Amino acid sequence: MKDPALSRRAAILGTAVFPMIRIVQGQSRPKQVVISSANRLNGGVNCCAKAMEVIKAGGDTLDAVIAGVNIVELDPRDSSVGYGGLPNEEGVVELDASCMHGPSRRGGAVGALQGIKTPSKVAKRVMEDTDHMMLVGEGALKFAKAEGFAEENLLTEESRVQWLVWKRSLRDRQGHSNWGPGLDAPPAQQKSGSLDMRELKKLFPQASEELLAEAVQNALHPPHGTINCISLNEKGEMSAVTTTSGMAWKIPGRVGDSPILGGGLWLDQDIGGAGSTGRGEENIRSCGAHTIVENMRHGMSPKEAALDALKRVARNFDNDQKRLAQVDLNFYVLRKDGEYCSASLWGPGARFVACTSNQASHEEPAVYLLERKG
Repeated sequence: MKDPALSRRAAILGTAVFPMIRIVQGQSRPKQVVISSANRLNGGVNCCAKAMEVIKAGGDTLDAVIAGVNIVELDPRDSSVGYGGLPNEEGVVELDASCMHGPSRRGGAVGALQGIKTPSKVAKRVMEDTDHMMLVGEGALKFAKAEGFAEENLLTEESRVQWLVWKRSLRDRQGHSNWGPGLDAPPAQQKSGSLDMRELKKLFPQASEELLAEAVQNALHPPHGTINCISLNEKGEMSAVTTTSGMAWKIPGRVGDSPILGGGLWLDQDIGGAGSTGRGEENIRSCGAHTIVENMRHGMSPKEAALDALKRVARNFDNDQKRLAQVDLNFYVLRKDGEYCSASLWGPGARFVACTSNQASHEEPAVYLLERKG
């Protein structure tokens, strides 16, 4: 005979719990998710597609994201990452990368690494084959070579041209540059602008107008690219990686946020992961990636967590939008339940890439904190 009290309890729970279950099921999220920054030439789209391919084949989540970003690191057309990245002020390409493996709760990083095309792989070796978290500079290169990586020249002809154009943009207080027409040059040449397109075309006849236009833009506004990628598989395992050639024309040895665990990358697969692209100095000052994950730990959604981190950056500038106008910063966030977002300091226009178990790799618009006018 059934317990009447139990029957009454079941009846009450039936009206209260079952609708809740239907709501949760209706909002269920994909179990396999990869997100990344939207790099040029479909770099982010290709990255996420490759990472998802590895995950669906049963591969490790860290192997997946590193396989994804390797596509961009090895593509000389992307001048913000790996081979072909824009160099430091001395014309030398220096690369940074970090990675975190959720299942083992380990991480590794390299900074100011020269001569190795895939710093993300070296960061993984630091995690796996050393008792350290980060190697930098000459020590990182020696370690990479000992691990079997080939040392190569990372400066492409396109990046070399851009570096030389930047050198011509430099001026002292009298407007003089050692990389332009000399004092003994005809007056007409001296008056020509250091970044005059006609003069640049004469200097670099093999360079396309598109490349020279990009070089002028990058000389006047040094870019800081990067690619971040975060993954989640059906077992709830997560991993993440960030890799970059850093700020163009930087002082040799400068390291931004990309290899800084807690700055340009942080992951706790009990909660989720976050990464960044953009001006690393401002992200380091707010420990952006770690802040976002901790925000989610305390109940914020990925969107709320990322926007809060951006508000901290704005606060460091006293919320002065004129000063903030020079800052470019983007966050990428993936929570353990599959919810994701990207948030940019400025918008609209910022985009990122997502790929799920039931949707092909594609771009989506990012949310943003501040709106550019005009």
